Amino acid sequence: MPDSETPTLRRSLGLASCTLMGVGVILGAGIYALVGKATGLAGNAVWLSFLGAAAFSALTGLSYAELSSFIPRAGGEYYYAQRAFGNAVAFLVSWLLLAGLALVSATVALGFAGYFSAWLSTPPILTALAAIAASTSLLIYGIREAGWFAGFCTAIEVVGLLAIIMLGAPHLGSVNLLDAPHGAGGITSAAALIFFAYIGFEEIVQLSEETRDPTRTIPRALLLSIVVTTLLYVLVAIAAVSLVDWESLGLSEAPLARVVEERLGARASGGMVAIALFATFNTVLVMLLAAARLLWGMAGDGVLPAVLARVHPQRRTPWVATLVVSGMAACFVVGLRQTDVVANVSNFVLFATFIVINGAVIRLRFREPDVPRPFRIPGSIAGVPLVPMLGIAGAIVLMTRTGLLAAIVSAGLLILGVGVRAATVRRL
Repeated sequence: MPDSETPTLRRSLGLASCTLMGVGVILGAGIYALVGKATGLAGNAVWLSFLGAAAFSALTGLSYAELSSFIPRAGGEYYYAQRAFGNAVAFLVSWLLLAGLALVSATVALGFAGYFSAWLSTPPILTALAAIAASTSLLIYGIREAGWFAGFCTAIEVVGLLAIIMLGAPHLGSVNLLDAPHGAGGITSAAALIFFAYIGFEEIVQLSEETRDPTRTIPRALLLSIVVTTLLYVLVAIAAVSLVDWESLGLSEAPLARVVEERLGARASGGMVAIALFATFNTVLVMLLAAARLLWGMAGDGVLPAVLARVHPQRRTPWVATLVVSGMAACFVVGLRQTDVVANVSNFVLFATFIVINGAVIRLRFREPDVPRPFRIPGSIAGVPLVPMLGIAGAIVLMTRTGLLAAIVSAGLLILGVGVRAATVRRL
C-alpha cells in the first residue's frame, strides 16, 4: 500500500451508509431495464428467476462476507485471490472484474442517455459521456458526498418500486404466477440475465478502507443489501405481470414505465422515467467508485504503476484511478448497443470471478485454518465449506445460459488481460 507519508482514504462510512450504497447500486438500471426482457423468457414465473439469481448472489455473498471479515481491504477481489492462488490469478481476476465494471458503467450510462434524450432530444453518446463525467467529478470531490447522493438516489428508486408494488397489490392472484411458457430453461436463462440486476452486492467490499469497523460492518451491509433488494424485486416482478401481460412486457424497452402507463396513463409514466434517470445515474456512480477502488488497491500493492495509487491530498480520494476507470467506461460507450448482450457479457465475467472467490474461501480454510474469521460461513463436510461449493456450481450453471457471444467476448478480455500483465511485469 502507499507509504505512511502519503494521504490515506478517509474512514467515514457506517453500516447504514454501506448498506444504502449497496442497495443503491443493486437497485439501479437492472430492474428498470431488464425486467421486461427477463419476463419474455420466464413469463409470469419471472419472480422465480429473481429468487434464483438472489440465491446465487447470497451464496457468493456469504463467501465475500467471510473473506472481507479477515481481509478488510479495498480492491478486495485482488487480495482474496492473491492470498489463495497467487499474483497471476489475482491479477487476471481483477482485470476481468475491472473490465466488467467499466462495461456495466458504460451500458448504464447509455441507458441514462436514452431516458434523458427522450425528454430533451440530446445526443445519446454525449449525454452518456456527460453522465460519466458528472459521476467522476462527484467521486473525486469526496466519498462522503458521493455516499449521501447515492443514498438520496436510492430513496427515490425505492419510492418508484414501491409505487409499482402498490399499483399491483389489488391485482395479485389475477394471473397464474407459475406460468412459464419456455419451461425451466426459460426461467434459468432469465435468472442468468436478471443477475445483472444484482451486480453491485460484491462491490461493497471495495469500501473496506473507508468504513469504520470494516470487519463487522462490511459483511452485514453486504447481506442486508441482498435481502432488501430481493424482497423489492420479487414484489415488483409479481406486480408487473399482474398488471400487464408478460408478452407485452417482454417487448417493452421501458417495462416499468409501461406498467404505470397501463394503470395511470402516459403522463404518469413520465414520473417513472424521471425515477429511472436517478436509478441509472446512481448505478454509474457506484460502479465507477468500485472500479476505482479496485484499481487503486492493485496499484498500491505494486502490480500496476504507482501513479494509480495516488490519493488527493485534500479530498482524500483516489483521483487518478477514478479518472482512468472513467476513461475506460467512456471508451466503451462509443461501441455499445444492445443492453441484454452487454449484460450477459458482464455477467459471464462476474461468474468467472465468483468461481475464484468461492474457491478462495475453500483454499484458505485449509491453508490458513487458524486465522481468526469474525464472520465464518457455517456448514462443511470433511472441512470443505458447502456454501462456496454451491456457489461454484451455481456460477457454472448460469454461465452456460449467457450465450456463446458472451463467452467469446470474455475470452478476448482475458487474453487482453494476459497481455497487460506481461507488459506490466516487464515495466515494474
